[in-house]
Amino acid sequence: MKLKIETDRLVIRSIQYGDEKSFAEMAQDGSLEAIGFDCNCSEWIEDWIEEAVEYDKRDNPENDYLAYTVCLKKDNRIIGSVGCSWYNDFEQTGVTYFLGKEYRGKGYALESLKAYIEYFFKQYQINKIIATIRDDNINSWKLLEKTDFYLCEKKMWKDYDDSKECMYRFYEFVKQ
Repeated sequence: MKLKIETDRLVIRSIQYGDEKSFAEMAQDGSLEAIGFDCNCSEWIEDWIEEAVEYDKRDNPENDYLAYTVCLKKDNRIIGSVGCSWYNDFEQTGVTYFLGKEYRGKGYALESLKAYIEYFFKQYQINKIIATIRDDNINSWKLLEKTDFYLCEKKMWKDYDDSKECMYRFYEFVKQ
């Protein structure tokens, strides 16, 4: 499937070969380590892109990770990603997103997340999407609350990329 969502300032599109360069550059400052994009991701990100392209073709949010590229509409510059991932732990689909450090604080994350959630509920027969956010990632959980995600609980939990348990916030957004 080829996804293309347009907002006032952004285009959200299917990941393409070549996007890995922009994502690897964003990770160089270490600001994406919490989501698994370490400073050395340039060594493996081509495989991740290949997998993301294949998952996009399958288009199954109840089994796969669906990652889409967020670009500025004015110049097509890649600024981040939004999508969803299947959580085996919870047997539910969770939202995923990141922006490069220089694009944060400008409303792009809110704009892309709102647009993706609207698309998600129109596209799939799924009535709820969840989010798990480390408690120390204040900007991220504030973003979720601005998009009407509901805080269900806070507890210690070890996510896939965590070396140990951390305090997490668990959110859900239920289709109206």
